[in-house]
Amino acid sequence: MTPSYSFRGTWTVAADPDRVRDVLLDLERYPEWWPQVRAVASLGPDDARVLCRSALPYTLDLVLHAVHREPRHLEIETSGDLTGRVRWLLTPIEGGTRMDFEQDVRVAGRWLGLASRVGRPLLAWNHDRMMAGCLDGLRDRLAG
Repeated sequence: MTPSYSFRGTWTVAADPDRVRDVLLDLERYPEWWPQVRAVASLGPDDARVLCRSALPYTLDLVLHAVHREPRHLEIETSGDLTGRVRWLLTPIEGGTRMDFEQDVRVAGRWLGLASRVGRPLLAWNHDRMMAGCLDGLRDRLAG
């Protein structure tokens, strides 16, 4: 059986949803503000290769494919070390945007699959560190 993960989160940022959407859609600039995103290469208008590394000494190699780019609903499919979907729902609130995040993925890499069987809590913690870096970087980017 292939290990799978589901992550959920809700954040608020002090920027309007259109500005948040613009930053999230600009994948090639992620390494400028999201420390755990090490490199991004465009593979076409709807696709990019992304290398991510959080606290653990392992770099995820992902290919992202845009599924939805609606004003309030962003969704991508992932392949590579993780296969699945990532969704952002952007809702205007007083003073900014509520960001609801959902990620449902299966582990595709052999090494990562083995690590998932014995170190699931550690990998979930690593993901939490990655997403904390996203939130901090995103808030700084939106403020600047």
